[in-house]
Amino acid sequence: MKGSYRNSKPMQLTWHALDPLWQAGEAIVQEGLPHTQLAPIWQMLILGDGSLTRHLYLLSGEPIEVEVIDMSSIAMDSDGVPEMIHMVPGPRLRRQTWLCTASGQRLAYVTSWWEANKIEQSLQSHAVPIWTNLTCLRSELYRELRRVICGHSSALESAFGQLGPFWGRYYLVWYNGKPLVLAYEVLSPYLMGYIGSA
Repeated sequence: MKGSYRNSKPMQLTWHALDPLWQAGEAIVQEGLPHTQLAPIWQMLILGDGSLTRHLYLLSGEPIEVEVIDMSSIAMDSDGVPEMIHMVPGPRLRRQTWLCTASGQRLAYVTSWWEANKIEQSLQSHAVPIWTNLTCLRSELYRELRRVICGHSSALESAFGQLGPFWGRYYLVWYNGKPLVLAYEVLSPYLMGYIGSA
């Protein structure tokens, strides 16, 4: 099985990074994973370049709401994020949210890192998902998937009310040829009720 494995404990962070059991970079992301490792429908969610919020709406049949839990200045700190954070110009701001159904079920956790002086023009409404905000710009946007990860998080187990491991991903959103935001998304195993086992 391709990818890399790690069993060391993560550093203390103020966002919910997965402690990876397995992770892979761009080359494997482009190839896709064996179906024995990740079911095809889960690959469409994790490896696809479409809007996660839209997919969650289609799966659940409910409007997807954003619960903003944190917006913090991190200045030029790397914030415990992989090296790709340096592609987003600083000073930076970190935003953490839950993506929930209208009935309150948490389906995903999202952390994003923005150039602080551009976040207000890009996130015109903090109560809607990133992609909804960005498509309102009516400009060419490109989502570049950079890393896929499978791992554990006791904080996410508690928040989702589901046992791990969890699947997540990092991607960059490019706007007018420049990196605008780095996003990290983790899916709840609750989704197995809609699409089956990962």
